[in-house]
Amino acid sequence: MKQYLKIVVLLLIFFSSCAEKKNRIDKQAERFTSELLELKEYFKIPGLAVSIEENGDNVYQEFFGLSDIEMTTHVDSTTLFPIASITKVFSGVLAMKLVEQEKLSLNEPINTFLLKPILGDSVLVKHILSHTSQGNVGENFYYSSRFGLITNVIEKASGKSFSEMMEQEIINPLKLDNTFLLKDSTQISRIAKPYMLDNGTEGGFIDYGYSSSAGIVSNLKDLTIFNKGLDNDLIINKESRELMFSSFKKDLPYGYGIFNQQFENQNMVWAYGQYDCYSSLLLKVPSENITLTILANNNLLSDPARLIYGDATSSLFVLSFLKNYVLGLTEMSLFEKQESISQNSLNNEFYRKKILAQALAESYMARFEPEKLQSSAKLLKSVFTKNPDYLEYADLTLLHNLSFLKDVAFYMELGEFNDFDTQIENIGKKLLAQEPNNPYVNLYLGTFYSRKGNKEKAKFHFENIVKSNNFSKNWYTNEAQQWLKEN
Repeated sequence: MKQYLKIVVLLLIFFSSCAEKKNRIDKQAERFTSELLELKEYFKIPGLAVSIEENGDNVYQEFFGLSDIEMTTHVDSTTLFPIASITKVFSGVLAMKLVEQEKLSLNEPINTFLLKPILGDSVLVKHILSHTSQGNVGENFYYSSRFGLITNVIEKASGKSFSEMMEQEIINPLKLDNTFLLKDSTQISRIAKPYMLDNGTEGGFIDYGYSSSAGIVSNLKDLTIFNKGLDNDLIINKESRELMFSSFKKDLPYGYGIFNQQFENQNMVWAYGQYDCYSSLLLKVPSENITLTILANNNLLSDPARLIYGDATSSLFVLSFLKNYVLGLTEMSLFEKQESISQNSLNNEFYRKKILAQALAESYMARFEPEKLQSSAKLLKSVFTKNPDYLEYADLTLLHNLSFLKDVAFYMELGEFNDFDTQIENIGKKLLAQEPNNPYVNLYLGTFYSRKGNKEKAKFHFENIVKSNNFSKNWYTNEAQQWLKEN
């Protein structure tokens, strides 16, 4: 009898635990869905596909909105999306595969794989893979179009074309039936229609062509298979995966083909894609064995968060996922109204990050809704008031936010916006003390001083961009050159 009672008690505990787990999962999914719909509406995204895998099982999959507005076609499991720079993760895997096969060394000069030398001999394959090839080689992270040179590396090291390697090493072995490199318009069947936000939601365009940097088309099903293949060492071995997923250097946010970041005592491995009319996100928290994948048919899943700077927590999509599925903060709302901001909670890093991410999003959307300029400013002032030591937590993303508000006011002819001039100067000085040749910081400060009428200081920063050694020409170079030419 005692043994029977013991079994009954254990069964009751088991079923109670199962019920609690189900309630937790249902609550997470309900809140996450609500916030995704809120974000979809906020960023005017026509269609979203979202999936979460935990411990190898799918715990969340939803499809929201339209893949074709004109035809009222809904996003579903068959809908394909160009994934843009998430292609870099696939390319990183191919590079690591070649290392395993002893056909490639990450320490070889990149010029070895090019028809003619275009970079210094100190620039190695690993520097291109980790976005550390610009400025002081191996020291600083600058997301760079040079990653496209990995196409040449893969082809020369393997003796095969990039597309052959992709098919033979990843697509075919994993049976990724919905994944391909986008060559031309003959392949667009089932691809979600492209859209952009300008004067409302407008039809967009598809970027054709592929390289190691971008060009793959896929869907949630295949990206889930690819993710499991990585986790289970089906494509590359554990040692290669761990090297690929590790930061190239302490405090740098990138490994080989994928970002790496620490937040709230968690290691996050992630990638994002951003075309003009599509965006995508892949985020893994290895310690929790959980992965988020999101695909969208405009660029606002990625663009507003300025993910190019290497901080996933500037994305409200990422913060929603983390608070609901990783950090146990399901009860915390995602968006905050000015009057509801808890001053005490601003001491909490996650809460402060959330407010800053919302302020960043508001500044981006102010281009379309000018009243959001002031709402972004109010959020920022709340943070600065409670945390006046802003230089302790200031980064490039915050400088972008403050500078972008001035841009919106300037281009939309809303009058001068000088609320954060002191912070812009101080944060800019702090960041340049760390990286004197940072082109983004120099551009923000050059533009700032130019509009203030201080041409001497503006010239200093624009010349820093143009004269800095070992930086590929980019949009910021063009802007600096144009200013110098006109002034």
